[in-house]
Amino acid sequence: MENKEGMDHLVALKVMRLTKPALISPKIVTCDFKDLPGNILNNYLKDDATSVVGMETLAAGQFLLLPQSFGNIYLGETFSCYVCVHNETNQPVQSVSIKADLQTSSQRIPLSTQQHQSSVMLDVDETLGDVIHHEVKDLGTHILVCEVTYMSNYNTLASFRKFFKFEVMKPLDVKTKFYNAESDEVFLEAQVQNITSGSIILEQVSLESSQQFIVKSLNETSDGKSVFGDVTLLQTQESCQYLYCLSPKPNIASDIKLIAAAKNIGKLDIVWRSNLGEKGRLQTSQLQRMTPEYGDIRVTYENLPSKVPVEKPFNIKCKIVNASERTLDLILKLRSHQDSSLIWCGISNRKLGPLEPGGKTYIDLTAVPVNTGLHSITGISLMDLFIKRTYDYDDLGSVYIF
Repeated sequence: MENKEGMDHLVALKVMRLTKPALISPKIVTCDFKDLPGNILNNYLKDDATSVVGMETLAAGQFLLLPQSFGNIYLGETFSCYVCVHNETNQPVQSVSIKADLQTSSQRIPLSTQQHQSSVMLDVDETLGDVIHHEVKDLGTHILVCEVTYMSNYNTLASFRKFFKFEVMKPLDVKTKFYNAESDEVFLEAQVQNITSGSIILEQVSLESSQQFIVKSLNETSDGKSVFGDVTLLQTQESCQYLYCLSPKPNIASDIKLIAAAKNIGKLDIVWRSNLGEKGRLQTSQLQRMTPEYGDIRVTYENLPSKVPVEKPFNIKCKIVNASERTLDLILKLRSHQDSSLIWCGISNRKLGPLEPGGKTYIDLTAVPVNTGLHSITGISLMDLFIKRTYDYDDLGSVYIF
C-alpha cells in the first residue's frame, strides 16, 4: 500500500460539514438626516439585499447564510459531515473505498462509512459519497481522519489521508445544591446556565434518580404545566433554576444506616435546541450529596402542626432513633424555661426503656403555647443512663402561635 506525499492522485477527497444555516443581517451604519452624510447611509441600508424592508435598522435578517468554515461544535450535539471521493481522470478507477475515524484525546472512534461495503469502481466524473453522523461525548480537540484507498495505474493499492480539526466546547454550566431535610427527603436545586454564543431553548431538564430514591419534580404546577411557561428560552449567560424532591424508597427509609449511606442522587438529563432547531443532549455524571451526621440519637417531630392558637394545648409525635452501635437506656426530660413560649404538659424524667442499635420508638408530647409569634420548640432532653450523657434538642422545629 502506497502513501507517497506530494504525488498526484487519481481521485479527489472532499469533506463538508453538514450544519444548519444562519440568518444573515446587514451591518447597520446609520445617522440622523441632519448630520453631514444626510440620507446616504440610510439609502445604502435600504438597498442592502439582506435587510428587511421597513425595518432596515433593526438588524433583522431575511436570508440564510451557509456555513463559511468547518466551525466548532458543542458537547452533546451531533456532528454530521458529507465525505465524497470524485474521479477526476479520463478513465475508470478501480477498488475505491473510504475510511473515516474520529481522533480524540483519549480514543480513536471508527465512523460508519463505505468501508463496511466492498470497494467500488468509479467511472469518469463519478462520485462516491457517504454521510457521517456522530454524537459528540468528549470535550476538547477532535480530528477527523479520512483515508481513501484505490487501485493505481500500476495495479498497486494507493492511498492518502486528510485531517480536519475542530473543537468541542462546553454548552452548559450546571451547578447543584443539596438540602437534607429532617424528614429524610433530599431537595436538589440545579442551576443551568447557557454558555454558548447564541440563545437556546431548554426542551427538557429531568432528573433520573438512583435506585435508592424516588424523584418528584417541583417545576410544574398542579395542572402539569411548567412554571417557566410554554418555552424556556435562555439568552447567552442566562440561567434557569430547577428544584427536585427525592424521597428514600421504603426499604431505605426503614433503616437509618441505609439512609446515611445513600449518597448517589442520580443524573440530570438536559435536552436543548439552538439556532434553527439543532438538537443537543447532555447528561451529568452521578450527583452525590453530603450525607447528614445523626450522632448517637436522632430525634424528629411527626404530625407537627404549622400553627396553633395561644393557650390551647396541642400534641406532637416525637420519633427517637438509635443511630449508634450500642444499646441505649434513655430517660426523657422536659424543661420549661422562664422565657419559653411553650409549657410542657406531662411527666418528665420518663424512662423509655432499652433501645437496640437501629431501633426506634415514638412518644406523644403535649405543650401549651403562652406567647404569640413564630417560636422554636425547646426543652426536650434525653439522658443515656449507661454513660450519664445528656442530649439537648432545642431547634428541631418551629410552630406559629396566633
